[in-house]
Amino acid sequence: MKKHIPKKLGYFMPAEWERHTAVWLSWPYDPDSFRNGVDKGEKIFAEIIGAIYKSEKVELLVRDIKMKNRAAKYLINKKVDLSRINFHVADYADVWFRDFGPIFLVNKNKKQLAMVDWIYNVYGNKWPELKKDDKIPAWMNKFMKLSIFSPGIVLEGGSIEVNGRGTLMTSEQCLLNKNRNPKLNKKQIEKYLSDYLGVKHFIWLKDGILADHTDGHIDDIARFINPTTVMYAYEDDKKDGNNEILKNNLRILKNSTDQNGNKLKLIKLPMPKLFGKVPELYGEEDSRLAVSYANFYIGNMVVLVPTFNQATDQAALGVIQKAFPDRKVVGIDCRDLISGGGSIHCVTQQQPAL
Repeated sequence: MKKHIPKKLGYFMPAEWERHTAVWLSWPYDPDSFRNGVDKGEKIFAEIIGAIYKSEKVELLVRDIKMKNRAAKYLINKKVDLSRINFHVADYADVWFRDFGPIFLVNKNKKQLAMVDWIYNVYGNKWPELKKDDKIPAWMNKFMKLSIFSPGIVLEGGSIEVNGRGTLMTSEQCLLNKNRNPKLNKKQIEKYLSDYLGVKHFIWLKDGILADHTDGHIDDIARFINPTTVMYAYEDDKKDGNNEILKNNLRILKNSTDQNGNKLKLIKLPMPKLFGKVPELYGEEDSRLAVSYANFYIGNMVVLVPTFNQATDQAALGVIQKAFPDRKVVGIDCRDLISGGGSIHCVTQQQPAL
C-alpha cells in the first residue's frame, strides 16, 4: 500500500515559538526517573503546569483516577484553574513525552492538524521495559481523530529542531547512530525528515553533551529561537569535556545557513555543571549529569527554563529573556528531574494552533 506523504499534502512542522493550542505531558510516578522521590517530580510538574496553563491548554496523561486526583491536588495547591487541564487516563511508562509522543503537523491552507507517529525504541533499546510508550500516539488518535502518518523509522522528538520555514537541525551522534536506524544513511534519513516534517534544508551538528543517554539530542545543544537565530550551548572551561564537543558544533553553526542561504545569527548560552549519583544511567558514582539550559520550552506567553542551583543560572535566564522580549522567562529548578536524564523540553510537546 502506497504511503501518503505529509509534505506532498501540504503539511509541515511549525516552529515552537508559533502559537500553540495546548501542551502535552505525562504525570510522573516512576521512582527510577525521580531518585530523590516521585513527590519531588510531581512538584516540578505542578510548577511547569502552573506557569503555562493560562496561555495554552494542558493535556495531561495520568495512569488512573487515583493519580488524576493526586495530580489535581498538586495543581490546586499551585492555584491552577483545573478547567484549563484535560486529564487523559492512559497506560504509559515514563514522562519523556517529547520523545515518545507524536509530532504535530499543520496544513495552513486547509486549517488541518495531523500527527506523525515515529517508532520509539527507547534511545536505542536501552530500557525495553519502557517500550510501551511507543503506542501512545496511536492511542491519542483514537479520540483526536487526526490524519496520522507513520514513517516506520525510529525518531525521538528531542532529536530534531525546526525553524518552521524549511530548515531542520539535528546531530549525527543521534540520528546516524546504529542503534536507531542502522540500514539508513544520512541522505535517506533526510528524505524521511523532508517528507514527514516538510523541511528541505539540514544542519547536522556532531555530538551532544557528555552523559546524555539520548545519544546527542539537539534540544540540549542548540535551539532555533526565530527563523534565522540559533541559541547554542557553550562550555568556556577548556578542561571540561564539553568544551571541545560544543566548540566543534559552533564551528558548524558558523558555517551554516538557513534554507534561503542566509547566515545564522548565533547567541551563546552558558553551560551549568551538575554531578549526581545515578550509576545505572551514567556508569559511576558522583558522575556528570546531562544538564543544559537549552532544554527550555517556548510557550505562547512564557519560556520555561530549567535551572540547577548553579552560579550560571541567572546569566542563562538573562540571555534567554533578552532573546524573548515578548515572553516572560520562568526558571524552574530541575535538579530533581535531571536524574532521570532530561528536563523541561523533554517532558513537553506542543500542539500547534491552526
